[in-house]
Parts: sequence; structure tokens; C-alpha cells
Amino acid sequence: MKNTLITLLLFVGIAASAQVTIEKTKNNNDLKLSALPYYSYGKGLGLTSPDSLFQFNIRFRMQNRVSYLESDGVSTIDGQIRRLRLRFDGYVGDPKFLYAIQLSFAPGDVGQAHEGENVNIIRDAIVFYRPNKHWNIGFGQTKLPGNRQRINSSGALQLTDRTINNARYTIDRDFGLQVHNLNEYMDKFSYNLKGAISMGEGRNSTKEPDNGLAYTGKVELYPFGAFKSNGTFFEGDLKREEKPKVMVSGAYQFNNKARKTQGQLGNYLFEKRDMQSLLLDGMFKYDGWSFQTAYMQRTAKDPVTYNPDDVTDFNYVFVGHGMDYQLSYLFPSDYELIGRYSNQKVHKDIEMYSPNSDQYSIGVTKYIWEHAFKAQMEVSMDDLHYYNGDSRQIWLVRFQVEIGI
Repeated sequence: MKNTLITLLLFVGIAASAQVTIEKTKNNNDLKLSALPYYSYGKGLGLTSPDSLFQFNIRFRMQNRVSYLESDGVSTIDGQIRRLRLRFDGYVGDPKFLYAIQLSFAPGDVGQAHEGENVNIIRDAIVFYRPNKHWNIGFGQTKLPGNRQRINSSGALQLTDRTINNARYTIDRDFGLQVHNLNEYMDKFSYNLKGAISMGEGRNSTKEPDNGLAYTGKVELYPFGAFKSNGTFFEGDLKREEKPKVMVSGAYQFNNKARKTQGQLGNYLFEKRDMQSLLLDGMFKYDGWSFQTAYMQRTAKDPVTYNPDDVTDFNYVFVGHGMDYQLSYLFPSDYELIGRYSNQKVHKDIEMYSPNSDQYSIGVTKYIWEHAFKAQMEVSMDDLHYYNGDSRQIWLVRFQVEIGI
């Protein structure tokens, strides 16, 4: 009886110890995954092996929207599943070795299929090594450390889509090596340093390899300490910061021998070009108020490229710069009002081919379960100014529902 009792006590002790290990592992893993470019309110559905050597989480999200557009007296209505994503993450063997996979399935998310290229459903597939809480070393494909709005998940936006400047100047996803040094504290000065060496071709490139790479570096500063719950990864002051919190950041990329009009994005050029991108961001949150601003710029020499077999056929690097301003207030009822203004100036080398733009947007969002389940209404007007003096206005009214786990 005595031996049986001792054995039972040992078993209970081991089980309790194992459970503590599992819980610590889960908590540590959540901290580690916060460095990845995703917003997540919940933890999804997860499995952890009894010996804590394996963890698997699965999450999904979708965006269903209907849009009304009016331009040049012509009205159109569009309804679609804009995004449908599956995400898998966890660790294998040791919580220091993390993985993250994200797949996209909506037609507008996958992109147009081109002859000789693969279906583009893979958005993220990366392995991270995290030796301690300050370092993340990643190898694979994911978002580069670029502008704040692009790093944030599209599911964490206050309006139904990103700005016109993000659409033109962001550096997006790429395959390569990333190193992040994280130094975030809640109540004192904090900073993050991030760098990447990547292919420069964008996600899932199947073109023949070349000897041009992209080099990206970023600095993030938090003068008054980090935001609650990784608040830089979602727009709006959903956590109602009790003290003013500020983030300022700057990113720079040199993309050597880029093939596409926007570096990692866009159509293919007829000749490769070296590109430089400058991305500056600011964020402020306090007591339901949120303000964000961004400056984006791309430069390149001789941005226009011509088809050697037909000089009337050409394509160009989208060079220029733009500013974004966004202000919002979250009411105690979890309704939020948002206003945004964006201004985009194209470089003189391409002003004959692309207009300067101003975008004005207002929106209302009802948060049901933070950004993970919300309804959004947006009204936007794009004011386009062409080189020959013509102008054009495009009106957009959109309703969208976002849901995920």
C-alpha cells in the first residue's frame, strides 16, 4: 500500500510538472509568435503533445464584401470573398524552433494565373529560431520588415483596405533570411532592430535565378514603452491605452536588379532595375484615440523599360512618393469612427503614364470580437490628376464582414 501511494504521488507530481511545462511552453510560444506579421485575438484551435515536443495551431479568417463604385457616370456593384486564409503555426522538437504557414484561397487573393507559373496560394512558409526573448532568426517566405500598414494583417485594418500608397510603394513578401532583435518593455523606452536579405522577386517566384538580392533594414522606437497586447500589429486603440503610447519607425530597402515594376510586386519589366525604397511610420494611441501617419518613397534610375522587339510596348518602375494620415476614435459601445487622407505624387519620369492621386475615406466599424469579428462600412473618393490637365473622380461605398479565429 505504501509503495502504491508513493507511486501515485510521483505520478501526480510528474503530471503536474508536465502540465506546467506545457503551459509555460504555450505562453512562451505565444510571445514568440507575436513577432510574426499577423494579428490574432484568440489562439485558434491547438494541439500540444504530452511531452511538449510538438505544438500545432490552426486558424482561419475570411473577408466577405460588397462594393458600389461610380466613375465617369458609370455605376457598378461587386460582391466577393476578398480574402480566405488558413494559418498553421507552432513548434517542433523545441519551443525555440517555430514554424508559420499561411495559405490563401480567394481568387482575388491568389492573383491572376499566368502561363508557365504556379498557382500562387502560398503566402507564408517560414521557420524561426528564437534562442531567447530578444532574438528571432527566420528563414523562408513572409512579410519583409517594411511599412507598418503592410506588416499588419489585412484583418487588423480599421478600413476595408490599405491606402493607395501602400498599394504602390510597399515591399511586401519575399523569400530569404530575417533577423529581428526585439527589446520591448511596457513602461520604458523600447526599440526593435530588424533586417533581411531576400531574393527581391516577391512571393513564390518561379523565374530563372539571377545574382540580384534585396537588402532591408528597419528601426522601431517606442519612447514611452510598448503598446498593450502588441498594439502596433493592429489599428485602432482597442485596448484603450491608459497612458499615451508612441511608435516611430523607419525602413530602407535596396533591391538589386529587380524584375517587377514595384520590386516584389507588379508586372514584369523588360529590363532589370535597381530600386530604393524609404518607408517611415508614426503611431499614437491613447484612451480610444488612434493616429497613424506614413511616408513612402521609391526611386530608380531610368524607370521606363521598353520591349526590344516593339518600342511602342513599355513598362516602368512606379517611382514617386506619398503620405498617409489616419485618425480614429473608439466609443465605449465598440463602434469606431475613422477618417483617412492619402496623397500620392508620381515622379516626373512617369508622370505622362500615371496620375497623381488624392484619396479621402471615412468609415464606421463595429467590433464584435475585436478585429477577429467585425462589420465595416466605408466611403472613399479617389481624385486623380493627369499630366494633360484632366481629372477624374472614383467613388466607392463598401460593406465588409471580417471573421476568424
